[in-house]
Amino acid sequence: MVKMLQCLVVLVSLVVSVHGLDNGLALTPPMGWMSWERFRCNIDCKNQPNDCIGEKLFMDMADRMVEDGFKDAGYEYVNIDDCWASKERDSAGKLQADPDRFPSGIKKLADYVHSRGLKLGIYNDFGTKTCGGYPGSLGHLEVDAKTFAEWGVDMLKMDGCYADVKTMPQGYPNMTKALNATGRPILFSCSWPDYERASKIQPDYKLIAKNCNIWRNYIDIQDSWDSVLKIIDYYAQEQDTLAAVSAPGSFNDPDMLIIGDFSLSVEQAKAQMAMWSILAAPMLMSNDLRTISPEFREILLNKEVIQINQDPSGKMGKRVMQDGDIEVWTKSLDLWEEHAVTYLNRGDSNQRVSLQLKNIGFDYILGYEVRDILNHIEIGHREREGNFTVTVPAKGAYMIYAYPSE
Repeated sequence: MVKMLQCLVVLVSLVVSVHGLDNGLALTPPMGWMSWERFRCNIDCKNQPNDCIGEKLFMDMADRMVEDGFKDAGYEYVNIDDCWASKERDSAGKLQADPDRFPSGIKKLADYVHSRGLKLGIYNDFGTKTCGGYPGSLGHLEVDAKTFAEWGVDMLKMDGCYADVKTMPQGYPNMTKALNATGRPILFSCSWPDYERASKIQPDYKLIAKNCNIWRNYIDIQDSWDSVLKIIDYYAQEQDTLAAVSAPGSFNDPDMLIIGDFSLSVEQAKAQMAMWSILAAPMLMSNDLRTISPEFREILLNKEVIQINQDPSGKMGKRVMQDGDIEVWTKSLDLWEEHAVTYLNRGDSNQRVSLQLKNIGFDYILGYEVRDILNHIEIGHREREGNFTVTVPAKGAYMIYAYPSE
């Protein structure tokens, strides 16, 4: 087993060097926490000291990630999104954190996050300003990359507001070069293809994958089931294009996990977790880990589902069947004849689904051992030609892991 794992690491490294951004990062989809969807641009630390974009919020989340089991489950990045900066650069032209909300500075915050065994992410923008109106990086790419490296930043999300979209195929690679020139490994998250899509420009995903570790390619997620479904629809529509560039070091990003926020039911939350896993999506939570209820924490800590997401092949799953409210998505895993399947039910009532495993790509003649990994239930042996029947919850999902029988 040890020898096999060593071989897998070598093979993954070779894949990254050929197809993805060659910085050795994001060999599997990155996992962590991000402020935006839950906390937005709340800068009112006087009246909401616990919920504003300030150093306390990120220290609190780092503590919760460690103490509540998220770090042990694989979540490692604590990501600052927009609205962290001062409105003006300093006298040397460098970005600086808002002094009232980040009185210790980003370097001290990074040191704290690192002391907890985690990594710090930060946000900037390719244009003249961020989406929230803070200083952008246009004309300052090199100095900003150096600043982030000096602070000890481990991940950078670069947005694209207030920018000329037509310049992004040159500009984002320039930031890639600037980050690599610092000598610090900084995972690069790009919004480049999302802005091209919105401008009706066809993204060059091969170029994007050479310059970005992860990339946003569709609208921002909102705290609603409808928003989750819209994103899933886009990924189904574009699945052949997007799956072709999903690999170790380079992943499509359908945006944050909203599990534990205000709108999703438990079954809907399980469905988002299952779908993001099958899509090989970054698992970046945006919620309040200080107050999240146990049932949602359990979903986020489901190590069986996380294992599918973190499969070393880096493959993105695809939709292989659609019948009314029911969709079937499959993902072939790294080891021979291993598969994951997510059944998604958009309807308002439970649905019984019966199919033959061979019809969704299961070819092993001796059949499979099957496990329900959302609910941790062993299903047992199933033949590839026999009918396999499951009940998919209303507005929810059912997810299985299957491996060949001996």
